[in-house]
Amino acid sequence: MTAPAPIGTDPAAAALDRAVQGERLDHAGIEALYSLPLPDVAAAAHHLRLARRDPDTVTFLIDRNINYTNICNVGCNFCAFYRTARQKDSYTLDYEQISHKIRELEAVGGTRILLQGGVNPALGLDYYTGLLRHVKANHPTIRIDAFSPEEVLFMEKTFGHTLDDLLTILIEAGLDGLPGAGGEILEDDVRAKAAPARIRSEDWFRIIDAAQRRGLYTIATMVIGFGETYAQRTSHLLKIREQQDRANREYGGNGFSGFAMWTLQTEHTRLHGKAPGATAHEYLQQLAIARIALDNIPNIQASWPAQGFKVAQSALYYGANDLGSTMLEENVVSAAGGHGRHNATVRELVRIAVDAGFEPAIRNSRFQIIERPDVTAILGRDDANPEGDRAVGAS
Repeated sequence: MTAPAPIGTDPAAAALDRAVQGERLDHAGIEALYSLPLPDVAAAAHHLRLARRDPDTVTFLIDRNINYTNICNVGCNFCAFYRTARQKDSYTLDYEQISHKIRELEAVGGTRILLQGGVNPALGLDYYTGLLRHVKANHPTIRIDAFSPEEVLFMEKTFGHTLDDLLTILIEAGLDGLPGAGGEILEDDVRAKAAPARIRSEDWFRIIDAAQRRGLYTIATMVIGFGETYAQRTSHLLKIREQQDRANREYGGNGFSGFAMWTLQTEHTRLHGKAPGATAHEYLQQLAIARIALDNIPNIQASWPAQGFKVAQSALYYGANDLGSTMLEENVVSAAGGHGRHNATVRELVRIAVDAGFEPAIRNSRFQIIERPDVTAILGRDDANPEGDRAVGAS
């Protein structure tokens, strides 16, 4: 594999050249990349992606997001999903309603649920532990990645347990991992403006660190578009990288399994007209810079829920090696984005990968490949109609 040719002698170009050669960039080097032409950064990111992962394969997961309650007392300005208990469309799902959703996932070959909700002060610890035990007893093949650091912080403050004891209780009940939600931009100046009551970065990392120490699955996340600076975006990446270094060094490599980022959606939120959001160009730029900066996180996801299928497909040449998941159901991003893009089919994700020139593979949440699907059968090609129904987004 040939590295991109050196592109110049200015400091930003020199930093990019060093990254391509395998050198770890510091804050100044990473921040300088934002000044470079996007094609140059993309070429370097794609080169590193091909070197760090199977160059021919693009992976995805079959799973479902289940939001067990939309009642929340945090009230983030960027959230259109949450409700107060007094609102007519507020809800908390019972265990059988959740089982119904899981059975739908099992019917399409799903292996993981992402179980998250609002911070609902009416729920006791027995609701959470009972839910985990119910899922494990009735759906033993389904992995449970549940409760963002925000939800864990609520439990820690409310139920009188230390963080380690709380995680022990949840693990014994059936918890397999934590989602990475609540990360957004891990700079408290940004967080205080976007969501004054939101979990602070110190607590986010404290909870993630404890989860990694206990062997739980975690994933790193990022959301851009709050009006944060390039320096703040860089700082976010470096904090993620530092935590990954610690997990690799102290927890036997049980760090972040991957990195996922998306753009802020402000439609129907209190930030509409106040936060700039981010364009597809910015998204691809940030994704490429993340691939370059996060040299210790091998898996980088493309985001189709926020960006759509075509931008996600393009992201496979900007550093991404993974298409995330089918989701089957998505409520939070779509509520803020004002669109109806709640899920993707296996066929759609297979098509995105194939039409971009890659071999699709179905993985588990640890990014281990569990199946290589029959592309010909899924896409339904035949001699009479070799290109039939292959456009991205076709049903």
